[in-house]
Amino acid sequence: MMDPMFQLARGAQNPPEKLVSRDPWDKSEFKRIIREMGLKVTGQRLSILDSLSSGRVHVTAQEVFEEVVEKSPEIGFATVYRFLKKLKDSGFVTEVRMGGMPARYELTPRKHHDHLTCQKCGKIVEFENQTIEAIQLQIAKAHNFKLTGHLLELYGLCDKCQ
Repeated sequence: MMDPMFQLARGAQNPPEKLVSRDPWDKSEFKRIIREMGLKVTGQRLSILDSLSSGRVHVTAQEVFEEVVEKSPEIGFATVYRFLKKLKDSGFVTEVRMGGMPARYELTPRKHHDHLTCQKCGKIVEFENQTIEAIQLQIAKAHNFKLTGHLLELYGLCDKCQ
């Protein structure tokens, strides 16, 4: 039985199941995001954001490209990858990395969560844990450190790969 503190979202090998609550993205926000980044609003950029908001939670750049190229055949993989990097650098997208596997991307949720990643199949489990959050704040305070953000990624083997 799964620990009740953990809430699953579908991972790399599974269809989407978003149990960590996610506020839906209003498509009108996409233009604001692009403009806030100082970029021109283009159909390709809108398609990339649409792909990130409507598909699986954690996707590779290749998966985004394969979805977007169906709607915009003229788009190149480099365009998708560069825009994902700019979105990540601007804080609109979170990148989940695991050594040796392709980076996975998700629109940065409004509600913070952390990740467990299976090193064999790539499944990603999202979880929320207030105790971990409190401990991080205590550690920062003990070291006179002002937190501006954090990313917690834990690696191991899921129940099917053990």
